[in-house]
Amino acid sequence: MSTAANKQVVLKEYVSGFPKESDFDLTTATVEFKVPGGSNSVLVKNLYLSCDPYMRIRMSKPDPSTAALAQAYAPGQPIFGYGVSRVIESGHPDYKKGDLLWGIVGWEEHSVITPMTHMHFKIQHTDVPLSYYTGLLGMPGMTAYAGFYEVCSPKEGETVYVSAASGAVGQLVGQFAKMMGCYVVGSAGTTEKVDLLKTKFGFDDAFNYKEEEDLSAALKRCFPTGIDIYFENVGGKMLDAVLLNMNPLGRIAVCGMISQYNLENQEGVHNLSNIIYKRIRIQGFVVLDFYDKYSKFLEFVLPCIKEGKITYVEDVVDGLEKAPEALVGLFHGKNVGKQVVVIAHD
Repeated sequence: MSTAANKQVVLKEYVSGFPKESDFDLTTATVEFKVPGGSNSVLVKNLYLSCDPYMRIRMSKPDPSTAALAQAYAPGQPIFGYGVSRVIESGHPDYKKGDLLWGIVGWEEHSVITPMTHMHFKIQHTDVPLSYYTGLLGMPGMTAYAGFYEVCSPKEGETVYVSAASGAVGQLVGQFAKMMGCYVVGSAGTTEKVDLLKTKFGFDDAFNYKEEEDLSAALKRCFPTGIDIYFENVGGKMLDAVLLNMNPLGRIAVCGMISQYNLENQEGVHNLSNIIYKRIRIQGFVVLDFYDKYSKFLEFVLPCIKEGKITYVEDVVDGLEKAPEALVGLFHGKNVGKQVVVIAHD
């Protein structure tokens, strides 16, 4: 067989506001089961795809006046993101048929990629679920690790607040903080997710932000002595409330601002003067800057998984045709845990 049908998820047009399933098409193209001679290309069969909030930024029309680290998707072309794949054919010296890797691939059954340092990683440890490389052992895991340990500089006994705490990154940040001996509180948008934070992930406390009339009062209730570290995933009104409750010399690691991604006019933040008076350090970060620490991360996290010190929850859907629904659901809080799309199991 030299060619095969290749189902793909294609973006129809640039998106304004909340994305909808109708913004995507499921189309079928053809893939060559041979890589060009003399190239470093690799043909892979995609097994798992990762749904991540940052992908919303790539759906918008590029704005030259706005700094953007993420390349915009091209309408009429397959979208792309992190996935776990098996090598079918390889012209790259570091990959052979049968190897497993995780990294950037197309949202399709098969992709032709050129593996790049810090963009694609060969999977060496297969005694854990392969789907973990879309989350716990992939980009979200590295994001939690780098953001908490490298950016936040935590100390034992500090107070830590995590927003969007039941998501792919937040659930890990909370568990890392507990392992450090910190007092940890998380917020989420449903009773089910709040219960998950307290019963499965070991947070000291948690609250449903949708049920709180006054976010600052909720934080004061959970942190009577103030917040030392805030792991920011949300932005907007939540960040405003946090600034009022931060302790002097507090640290805020800005990982994402999902409350703002679908707004045409982003909300302002009003309590910024607290940054001065409390000498708060706010640092945005991008996981790409920390991939050189990936082997160090694996040395830390793999034993934690095998010893049962870390729990990871995935929200799994089967089939590429379900991928647009799963991705759109992220922005309505429908996922419980890390959202994963299964394309094939082998």
